[in-house]
Amino acid sequence: MSTQAHLVEGKARPRGKFPHLKRAGGFLFVSGTSSRRPDNSLAGVEVDAMGTTQLDIRVQTRAVIENMRDILASAGAGLDDIVEISTFLVNMNDFGGYNEVYGEYFDYTGPTRTTVAVHQLPHPHLLIEIKAIAYKPE
Repeated sequence: MSTQAHLVEGKARPRGKFPHLKRAGGFLFVSGTSSRRPDNSLAGVEVDAMGTTQLDIRVQTRAVIENMRDILASAGAGLDDIVEISTFLVNMNDFGGYNEVYGEYFDYTGPTRTTVAVHQLPHPHLLIEIKAIAYKPE
């Protein structure tokens, strides 16, 4: 079985030496994905002139899922090909908003899912990160 890893043009570069996506046979592994944009700004984050920060779990969740959709599309796959998702939330109080947006993209026929709380993510304004495994034979 051959493996192939790649970065996806037009997506934020990983903050470490790892790919956006790795194919192993028919499986596609999507690295932990956030709401970070190519210019390193974050969807779902607003900071006013006084420095007051508003973080929106719904906007961040939507951006993460759409980033994953684009990453999968680079390998000819889509969200329907995801078989497992692991979600990392900084605060379980955000579970309701995350779950609401998640339901806009997936239903009971979708991927299996695990959601856990973590102490922090690589940027203090990130509320969520998701990694996924998809199955799409070549």
